[in-house]
Amino acid sequence: MESKISKLIKLSNCPVAVVQSETCPEKVLQFKENHRWGCAIAMLAAAANGKIAAFTKETTPCLGGRAGLGFEKYPLGWIEYFLSCGGAGVDRCEHYKKNPDVAREFICKISNALIEKLEPRKKFLLFKPLNLVEDETPDVIIFLVNADQLSGLVTLSNYDSARHDGTKILFGAGCAQTILYPLSEKNFCFVGLTDPSARKFIDKNLLAFSMSYEKFLQLESIAEESFLTADAWENLYKRI
Repeated sequence: MESKISKLIKLSNCPVAVVQSETCPEKVLQFKENHRWGCAIAMLAAAANGKIAAFTKETTPCLGGRAGLGFEKYPLGWIEYFLSCGGAGVDRCEHYKKNPDVAREFICKISNALIEKLEPRKKFLLFKPLNLVEDETPDVIIFLVNADQLSGLVTLSNYDSARHDGTKILFGAGCAQTILYPLSEKNFCFVGLTDPSARKFIDKNLLAFSMSYEKFLQLESIAEESFLTADAWENLYKRI
């Protein structure tokens, strides 16, 4: 599958399709069961460079990853302390929320509430370069983009609507920003990888722009009639 948008924004890497499957292709990148730790965003970067990565609940060692990929809710009792200021035997913490109570409320009312609404998941979740997608129907499409490309995609997301909020930027783990949020809100696009913990796995000049597959098809259908073929964009296109 090819993308008109990818060509119009001069994307040098591959758009990544997030695909559910009951089977796993051969020769994919995958964490082993009982792997001590690993970040799904590192796999996302590899998929944007032509690799296929596969995940199951058992081969996703990070709590945040299992939640961000939609496999299971955050289990409380540790994560709210790690996400905030420590305590309860947690030695290292991220200080992303002021205290465990604030972190717990975010986890329960936002992250876990979104996961509860998801349809039953298949065993495998695949990150596939979009050009390798054939008969599957992806759940989410992710672009890894620079600032100029991001400006184009944010503008395109509002092109066929009088609204101004076609794209959202929300707090969350990198995998939640890029996968869980567009899985849960299919009519919006999302800027992701603002999570400082995930950014070390991605090029410093890139952010994620993700959307449901339905939203992707909608934007693909209007891209060539939009400003992406007009003078203002041409000036940016030349310097990308």
